[in-house]
Amino acid sequence: QDHERRVSELAELHSLEQKFLSAQQWKTDCRAYAKWEHYLSCDGSPDPSVLQEINTFMSLWREDQNKDIQLVMEKGEQVLNLIEKLQFLLLDMPPSEITEKETVQYQESILELQNLLHQKYNGATEHLLKVTSRYEDFETGNMQRVIKDKNVTFCIWANLKKKVRFKKHVFCDAQHGFDLPKSLAVSSVAVRILHTHYDHVSPLWLQCQRVPKLEVLDSKELIQLSKGNVEEPEEEEKKAREEPSMSAEEVYSDGRKSAVSLKENSNSTDNINETGEETEQQAEILGLPSRGICLVDPLRHEETNEKEEAVTDENIVDLQQLVPVGGVYHIDALQLPPQVKQIKDWSMVELLDVGLEAYPYPPEEAEDATQPPVQITLRLSDNVLYFEDPLIARWDPAGQQWRTDGISNIAYEAQEKRITFEMGAFHTVALLQDAHLNMPYQAWELRPAGVDEVDEALLTVTTVFATIQIQIKGSQCMLSSVVVDEKDALSHITGKWMSPVNLRAALGKAGVNIFPREYSHKYISVHKKAPLAEVRAYQQMALVASAFAFAWSKWNLEAGQEQVVFKVSEHLQDSVKDWSLYMFNGQKAQKLKITEASEAFSEELEEDSEFHSTLYHTLKDSASKEAIDKVGRASFLFVNVVYELLLATRVLTYS
Repeated sequence: QDHERRVSELAELHSLEQKFLSAQQWKTDCRAYAKWEHYLSCDGSPDPSVLQEINTFMSLWREDQNKDIQLVMEKGEQVLNLIEKLQFLLLDMPPSEITEKETVQYQESILELQNLLHQKYNGATEHLLKVTSRYEDFETGNMQRVIKDKNVTFCIWANLKKKVRFKKHVFCDAQHGFDLPKSLAVSSVAVRILHTHYDHVSPLWLQCQRVPKLEVLDSKELIQLSKGNVEEPEEEEKKAREEPSMSAEEVYSDGRKSAVSLKENSNSTDNINETGEETEQQAEILGLPSRGICLVDPLRHEETNEKEEAVTDENIVDLQQLVPVGGVYHIDALQLPPQVKQIKDWSMVELLDVGLEAYPYPPEEAEDATQPPVQITLRLSDNVLYFEDPLIARWDPAGQQWRTDGISNIAYEAQEKRITFEMGAFHTVALLQDAHLNMPYQAWELRPAGVDEVDEALLTVTTVFATIQIQIKGSQCMLSSVVVDEKDALSHITGKWMSPVNLRAALGKAGVNIFPREYSHKYISVHKKAPLAEVRAYQQMALVASAFAFAWSKWNLEAGQEQVVFKVSEHLQDSVKDWSLYMFNGQKAQKLKITEASEAFSEELEEDSEFHSTLYHTLKDSASKEAIDKVGRASFLFVNVVYELLLATRVLTYS
């Protein structure tokens, strides 16, 4: 009887899980429609996924000799949009829709666009330094200019008078500044502080880390699963896709590699699929509606990490633990090119075919002698949250890594959002923050927020430093609020609807990371949960999220590795019934007798309740007809977004 009921329950659950397949098909159709709309628009902008179009775009811009900084910034915004589209494709497209060749192509296009954009900023800098007389400061006689938009803050200063008393300068509009050694204060030198609010310096895998995705089954496989059929483990093993491997040999002029292997450095869907034979077999036995959605098994991953070569240099930044936030500051000392001379009605200038030249500091002939450092002051962005004093690091082009050596006397003023430090040379620097500051979470809650026929939900994640609320509606989500020290923060991104992928990127860029990676367990203490129990819980929570509220339970820590425990309450018309505790291990769900206030954990069943194969049917026993009807009517887009956010935050493990 139990077997017959299990088959019946799984069949009913699989009919609900068709919503996930519908959502994936909807995404596929949207991508195809977007390409068609772009083709019809004929607005001159390239489709970045088409190699010929993006190559033509880059070739035409390379040939364009207009070096006006304003035009470069305007074009730069278009380039950043193209890069964002390519990154979105890499993060959002399921492996079944993107080939290894396309993946490499998109990565190469991203790196080429990044490199070309920086070359154009260098060309614009060179042009400005040839016409310094136009921008001479009235008080000092030196040239200074600040140009900024939402993506870039461009500060340039040229030492025209070569007077020691003007060795210190602050760019008023940007509040960045420097204090030069005397030897530079009397030299033909220019200083540029180019603050890009994006990071085109760090390895590409930092921007291309995926969370586990739901992979679409064809209808035949779905029917077999709904009938309770189980494939042999050997068949499952044969069907496991191999992960694409990419080499990276070509190097750009700025020292960055032309392609970055996502095989070793990102948690793409492909390497997420590699969770071990046992996990894959268990997935098939339990009748998961899709392949490749299992989370990385932390124990297996730890074994892999032990084989990796240990990094012994403590000055090298571990980018799995620390991530750059607030963009990148390119701080350069530059040679002043020959200046324009006015002779009667003629403007004459010596032309040198050397491009933008760096000013050597410390001088090569004085390598053995100690040279005084350069002092730099940076005003930090208001759109970034630093929960602790940030770590400042410099980029090492030769080693392709961020390093902390060569930087000293760091003074961070949190209230003024200002940091001052000294460097022995001019470097590209970034401020780094621990990626796991907000983990593990103190609590979480997923609560329906819609009324009547509207499917909405509010996901609240409470951390040590902040309370983050994310609203979910239709195919999108919105950062509703970020509260830090009882004050609202990040107003520039709150209230804007976007996809889960874009929300993750926006929050990460703003310094708020609540999305664990496959290696996060190495840096924080978590109670590992069985991947199948965790993933199936997220799926079934998403399926009923339109009518039921879920929340954190302290007993989840006591329940062991193989099962998860959480609070559930029916939630209709803004009313919440009493919370009840439920336990789920992927193939069996039960309502617990204990409450959150009980003295000890117990798996004893609640009176007048019974086991079920699915969470849905366990809730159905005590739910109202209105709640079950609302679950059946729930939009497949809403269900899928809830699932993606639960899978991205992994609240059942990281709380």
